[in-house]
Amino acid sequence: MGISKQELKRLEGLCLQFRKDVLQILHDIQTGHPGGSLSVCEILTVIYFHSANISPENINNKERDRVILCKGHAAPMLYRVLAEKGFFPKEEMATLRQIDSRLQGHPSSHKTPGVELSTGPLGLGISAGLGMALAERLDGCGAYTYAVLGDGELNEGIVWEALMSAVKFRADNLITIVDWNGVQLDGTNDEIMPLGDLAKKFDAFGLNVIECDGHNIESLINAIDAAKSTKGKPSAILCRTMKGKGVSFMEGKNEWHGKAIDDAHYEQAIKELEGHIAEAGLDGQV
Repeated sequence: MGISKQELKRLEGLCLQFRKDVLQILHDIQTGHPGGSLSVCEILTVIYFHSANISPENINNKERDRVILCKGHAAPMLYRVLAEKGFFPKEEMATLRQIDSRLQGHPSSHKTPGVELSTGPLGLGISAGLGMALAERLDGCGAYTYAVLGDGELNEGIVWEALMSAVKFRADNLITIVDWNGVQLDGTNDEIMPLGDLAKKFDAFGLNVIECDGHNIESLINAIDAAKSTKGKPSAILCRTMKGKGVSFMEGKNEWHGKAIDDAHYEQAIKELEGHIAEAGLDGQV
């Protein structure tokens, strides 16, 4: 399908705005997960604003696509994307992780408009996502299920059980997307539980493997299009990303997985992000 230069610039602008807004709210409430929210920004933006058929208008239509944020701790970025999409007012972001808020620390399908599945226990999302994909196929609706996993989440055995089943049942409408930033809560993946050659691992399990730059809009779009064009087997898109992307002192640092942002770090982060906005020529647009 490709993308026009105008649309590319719009999506890149959204990502810059989302990063800035998420850091602002996490600083204001002094809780939440910045690192993984920043790394998954382009992935969620491309899915919701380009590739997936999902909106507030069709959320109850069985022919809609389903999007599952399996790495539920990155909820701040999901919420910001959903707010921009129109599922709830942007001003509601200020209630993040507060008592009685619809925007809890992990996504809740019972409370939050636009959330397809409550996630938090790692490995749950891809397993339920397979069930959704198979149900969509039985309904003959032609919909896709996008399951967005963290790479640390791949330490969970249930993920691989789900993928084995997806291959057995030829669930080609299940698109597994891995936010491959190489870092989890307590350190790098290699330090905690080495994953080895992920591409070879997914291929050995029988999936169609696609690798891409997870911070490049065009690369992500092309990867998703390739997954949709593959029939007879599920696809896994391995997105090379950076934990804390866009903020120098957060990038690749496990301590920013869920660390509160103090005033000094916040000021530096916003300054850097505004610099990125200026470099992109989006002053006054973001």
